Amino acid sequence: MKQCLVVDDSSVIRKVARRILEDMDFEITEAEDGQQALDECRKTMPDAILLDWNMPVMDGLEFLTSLRAEEGGENPIVVFCTTENDVAHIARAIRAGANEYIMKPFDREIVEAKFQEVGLI
Repeated sequence: MKQCLVVDDSSVIRKVARRILEDMDFEITEAEDGQQALDECRKTMPDAILLDWNMPVMDGLEFLTSLRAEEGGENPIVVFCTTENDVAHIARAIRAGANEYIMKPFDREIVEAKFQEVGLI
């Protein structure tokens, strides 16, 4: 079973994402900020990461930069899932190593389509 780390400071978003991803046969781990996410990745590197941008402690972009520098950190498929929808933010995310980008609010169809595009399902 593939593992997905859901990183968002909103427990509601994490819960919604968990339901969608579990239905897609992913095992889910959660983190509420980038530092917790990095700690989780150091324990077990997931196959995929659904990542928010704006979070306390360490934001999504800082996390992504740190993740890609970790041993094995180049492997997870990272899908940003955020309200930041301007071209500059998207370009920064892709340059930092994001594989895909989802705008909030999202639904099952959007998540499935993006995960299919990057070869996770």
